[in-house]
Amino acid sequence: MNIANIAVGCDDAAVALLSDLKGYLSSQDIEYTDYSEAENGESNLYADVAQRVAEAVANGKHERGIIVCGTGIGVSIVANKVPGIRAALCHDVFSAIRARKSNGAQIITMGARVIGSELAKTILQAWLDADQIDASSLPKVQRIMEIEQAILAE
Repeated sequence: MNIANIAVGCDDAAVALLSDLKGYLSSQDIEYTDYSEAENGESNLYADVAQRVAEAVANGKHERGIIVCGTGIGVSIVANKVPGIRAALCHDVFSAIRARKSNGAQIITMGARVIGSELAKTILQAWLDADQIDASSLPKVQRIMEIEQAILAE
């Protein structure tokens, strides 16, 4: 695992979980940038946090991102609206590994009201350790990207 800096973010429902995950990242010598707080009085709804994290990843500022909210559902939906992003909601280790290996997910989302801190750390580590893939070489991921490009071209 050689990740220079991860984008992270949460809404008000997941402050404690993100704090635990940031502590875990620090213990693994992984730097992060927190996009939880809005700048200049902007809205800080989970949708805004997810957009900030996803855009930072899509623009190449970060290789990967972690977004947490109450369930992980809303932030996953929003992150996947950003062109080029594949965000996966993961509440188990198998899904986290497959999110990387089968789908090249650059963002993982989790819900603070769904799983506890220790499980979230285990899931995060599995996702971080999953082999880097060339997502564009996988036919199913290539098809996702083709569909996205076709919709954007309309």
